[in-house]
Amino acid sequence: MAMHALTGFSLVSLLSFGYLSWDWAKPSLVADGPSDASEQPSAAPPQPPHIIFILTDDQGYHDVGYHGSDIETPTLDRLAAEGVKLENYYIQPICTPSRSQLLTGRYQIHTGLQHSIIRPRQPNCLPLDQVTLPQKLQEAGYSTHMVGKWHLGFYRKECLPTRRGFDTFLGSLTGNVDYYTYDNCDGPGVCGFDLHEGESVAWGLSGQYSTMLYAQRVSHILASHSPRQPLFLYVAFQAVHTPLQSPREYLYRYRTMGNVARRKYAAMVTCMDEAVRNITWALKRYGFYNNSVIIFSSDNGGQTFSGGSNWPLRGRKGTYWEGGVRGLGFVHSPLLKRKRRTSRALVHITDWYPTLVGLAGGTASAADGLDGYDVWPAISEGRASPRTEILHNIDPLYNHARHGSLEGGFGIWNTAVQAAIRVGEWKLLTGDPGYGDWIPPQTLAAFPGSWWNLERMASARQAVWLFNISADPYEREDLAGQRPDVVRALLARLADYNRTAIPVRYPAENPRAHPDFNGGAWGPWASDEEEEEEEEARARSFSRGRRKKKCKICKLRSFFRKLNTRLMSHRI
Repeated sequence: MAMHALTGFSLVSLLSFGYLSWDWAKPSLVADGPSDASEQPSAAPPQPPHIIFILTDDQGYHDVGYHGSDIETPTLDRLAAEGVKLENYYIQPICTPSRSQLLTGRYQIHTGLQHSIIRPRQPNCLPLDQVTLPQKLQEAGYSTHMVGKWHLGFYRKECLPTRRGFDTFLGSLTGNVDYYTYDNCDGPGVCGFDLHEGESVAWGLSGQYSTMLYAQRVSHILASHSPRQPLFLYVAFQAVHTPLQSPREYLYRYRTMGNVARRKYAAMVTCMDEAVRNITWALKRYGFYNNSVIIFSSDNGGQTFSGGSNWPLRGRKGTYWEGGVRGLGFVHSPLLKRKRRTSRALVHITDWYPTLVGLAGGTASAADGLDGYDVWPAISEGRASPRTEILHNIDPLYNHARHGSLEGGFGIWNTAVQAAIRVGEWKLLTGDPGYGDWIPPQTLAAFPGSWWNLERMASARQAVWLFNISADPYEREDLAGQRPDVVRALLARLADYNRTAIPVRYPAENPRAHPDFNGGAWGPWASDEEEEEEEEARARSFSRGRRKKKCKICKLRSFFRKLNTRLMSHRI
């Protein structure tokens, strides 16, 4: 039994955690290969490196062994220890925004995806005029493959992964599915099957646990591909998003953990860790490893009501507190010049686009309209990061804060609008950033309510917060009142960014998307002609909206308030 204590910054003492043994000799999904990276000497790459990007879903900042978790992640711990841990790495607070920024290198305000996620029934997807990361890598001669969760829209065939730069695809198109049956319900009675291979429904693969299925597919791709051709593998695990489902053998390891949600969640994380282990072994077995770059990243903060933990950070998934946007990340590669270290260089998920295109020998410049930077020298060599600021987001449709105003923003910015930005060591939040509690890992069967209340810091009459994130990463000391000069400067930066924003794309749901009209499966439903009609309808609606602006805004605010309340509480 190991005890972890947090000192100096919290009223809550950490709970005790039980560590179970890990059986490294257990047969896995891929037969044994070389077990130690040190057995294979590093060498200059004879060609562009193979790129393996592993993205996990809803994994909390605390939910990895090297962050002191009670969850076993021996593979992630070893890969991170032998590579470069990214401890100043940022992502987005929910699924679609992180994935869109990864594949485009652009902030949400520059793709129209500022608000919420892409719902299954929305006629919306990653803008078709954006050149994606896999498309750029194809131009550089790469074979590109995606396995896992897409969640970037699918209402037209042109939106599908195989039309956006991937040679092959196996996975789900929507945001969450059953891990065995691959069913997804987007409301009562609106349910359908969601597992696709290429552009076809993969009915025959139902029944296999998705984490294992995806690891097996990666192994198959590697076994059938020549190491002489550069390869890009995007592995977007469904794990550890709800529903909380795990094979029994992993669940048994955490049988002493009292909190049922945490127990199931821990089992899912450990199963995912073994899947990563099998992928790395396959890379070695089939001759890819020595010339490969493995990137591991979470997509947003953990959902604390579903077993996840971002402790000791503030907030959770769906919020702009550090617990929602500070990511798990590391790079493991024999090609790194300085290994076995922790990097504090500022890195954002948009940076992977120019970084990976640069590694591939391609070009990605500011002329391409990118918001990301090439951070490979910072990661590999330990140089300073070229990034000095991050626009976390500006969401004009989210609930406006009751006590925010243009006057409260010095006439520079309406502080009722949800927005967050980091410049240097300063972070500014305006509007409603989301639930701002500090939530310890919930390992007990019944979490003590008195402890929870000690850490509740809601402030209904506030719409501006300022933190020195370098000195106060847990966001406990609000400096907005003490440093109005910094507040003004960051509000001005928000205004600058907002002038470059494009209109939000968040269309109404279309009943044509119902799986019953598509053979019982989720999939594309709109034709090109229908898309043109919808564009005309949107234009007419916008024209009418200018004449009835006040009424429309009232209705929109009411609708999005209800929608986002459900989203933030994770009941959808």
